Amino acid sequence: MLASMVAASPAGAATVRVKDIVDYEGVRDNQLVGYGLVVGLHGTGDRLTNTIFTRETLIGMLNRLGVNIRDQEIQLQTHDVAAVMVTATLPPFSHGGGHIDVTVSAVGDARDLTGGTLLVTPLQAADGEVYAVAQGSLVTNAFSATGAAASVTRNIPTSGHIANGGVVEREVPVALGATGVIHLSLHNPNFTTATRIANVINQYIGRGIARVDDPRTIAVNLTNRDPAQTLYRIGDLTIEPDTMAKVVVDEASGTIVMGDNVRISTVAIAQGNLTIQVTEMPQVVQPAPFSYGTTAVVPQTQINASTDNSHRLGILREGPTLASLVSGMNALGMGPRDMISILQAIKADGALQADLEVR
Repeated sequence: MLASMVAASPAGAATVRVKDIVDYEGVRDNQLVGYGLVVGLHGTGDRLTNTIFTRETLIGMLNRLGVNIRDQEIQLQTHDVAAVMVTATLPPFSHGGGHIDVTVSAVGDARDLTGGTLLVTPLQAADGEVYAVAQGSLVTNAFSATGAAASVTRNIPTSGHIANGGVVEREVPVALGATGVIHLSLHNPNFTTATRIANVINQYIGRGIARVDDPRTIAVNLTNRDPAQTLYRIGDLTIEPDTMAKVVVDEASGTIVMGDNVRISTVAIAQGNLTIQVTEMPQVVQPAPFSYGTTAVVPQTQINASTDNSHRLGILREGPTLASLVSGMNALGMGPRDMISILQAIKADGALQADLEVR
């Protein structure tokens, strides 16, 4: 059965909205992190004799709540507490009192965080300021079953999630167009795409307000314009993005993805297959009757090597479209593994007019 190669895009290029392929300068997420305690575990928390930081954190928290045990000769033995790292992403334009999702991960030797409750944990950004506070019940989406001689675990029980578990305490100001100019950053840098965006902005928003600074950046002049309204109108404009001629090959899975602009010059291809078959046929040798010998196994190996010469020399002709290229390679009866080897050889020959990326 012949294997087919999949094209990355149809023959006719589609138009996309500008806001789907660019980022706006200053509009970005912020990463938050905090350290806290999860309580209420069913004996699956940290062992306080091994994880000193969990014990010290628990003692410090109890002291702040008015329970002084630091000066007492008490050996804490609870296994229902775990030290965790709490991470979250603060979206742009978040306001005080808003809610964000948080992720909780064990840092000690806790075995399972299922059913635990995260205590109030401040979440800091890279500047050291607290931007949110997290608290709530964890959901791990994991389960485990243990028997006398075996156990099974699905998913990761030491990492949990709290939906809307963080409350925003501090806003990150975003000043759109504070300098009079805002930059649009392309996800995939390309001079052609950047120029098309600038042209459509100048055509529909205002003549001469957009210019291309580099393959990734388009500068838009917002002088005497409302930034939010202008960016709203720019985001809904549509263009036809340009794509680079590129072939991506994943050797592990045998996947080949080709862009619409990939071309191959006319080449002749012959692909032969070498098959080696190794067969083990051990023989059992019995001792003679009434002898003192023992039964033995004598190994026997048979090796056959054959070459499949059914693949003749074929010509892969240059085609004007990706569809013709795919049809030509499928017509030669190539499997995915053969295609990968042949594409690498064609690239080495100089007939592949595209970048080849092997993963």
